[in-house]
Amino acid sequence: MENSSLPFYFNLTMFVNIGYYRYPAFVFCFLLYVITVSANLVIILVISREKALHEPMYIFILCLSINSLYGSAGFFLRFLRDLLSDTHLISRLACFTQIYVIYTYASYELTILSIMAYDRYIAVCQPLHYHNKMTSKMVSKLATFAWIYPTFPVATCAYLSFRLPFCGNKIPKVFCANWPVVKLSCVATVINNLVGMLVTTSTVFLPLAFVLYTYIRILLVCRKGSSEFKGKVLQSCLPHIVSFINYSITLFCDVALSRYNLEEVNPFVAVILSLEFVMIPPILNPLVYGLKLPEIKRLIFKMLSCSKTIPNK
Repeated sequence: MENSSLPFYFNLTMFVNIGYYRYPAFVFCFLLYVITVSANLVIILVISREKALHEPMYIFILCLSINSLYGSAGFFLRFLRDLLSDTHLISRLACFTQIYVIYTYASYELTILSIMAYDRYIAVCQPLHYHNKMTSKMVSKLATFAWIYPTFPVATCAYLSFRLPFCGNKIPKVFCANWPVVKLSCVATVINNLVGMLVTTSTVFLPLAFVLYTYIRILLVCRKGSSEFKGKVLQSCLPHIVSFINYSITLFCDVALSRYNLEEVNPFVAVILSLEFVMIPPILNPLVYGLKLPEIKRLIFKMLSCSKTIPNK
């Protein structure tokens, strides 16, 4: 099919493998989306309303929840509709819009997690300079950087793919992804591959390396500290470590799956692995931070108890 053929639609072929499970899958995914939105909204409301939580770490947690809402909306709204549909065609423009939203969500997540790692590094390794370095102005700059930094690389990658002529329209996934789309091209994709590698390096591997570096430095400092100091550091860093490891594993599964021949993978396993990084982190993050950080947990319970006493009055 030529690039000039209009309208051009891609076919998301993995929905065929869901088959008769689509109705239970719809109910489960709809409830998951509602819980995801509710949990992240609670975190956003608690941090926004409580001045005591207007600290760098909590502001970055707020950014993480906003990004979860952004990524979930970019995936779930289309996915839930496709689950109930008999045809799974998506227009060229809608497909690349979804690619941009999902890929910026993924890049924002890693950038925010790397900034949170920097915040923990300053708090643990340079505690006397923490308030001088992590000022409200610096927090605003870092939050802005987290949203701007991945935007242009992802947009460039998506634009180069959008310009390609395609000789097929079957995408073996339940949502649009860049590499499966590029493989449908009728022409050589050397530039796309090169730009894709550069974008992956700058938005994935550099943040991952930075987070690992900060935690190596934190571990070196903890070695010399007392057991009480180590306990405080663990309590402060554990939610971030859980979020980072969880996201890294789910992202690795998706990247590895996109480069693998999906015909050799069990269809059910392929669907589950491709959904992990857009489903699990957005719902896990608010649960981890809401339950593990005592300040947030206390204020959530306080807000819930207040809402219960209002009707009684």
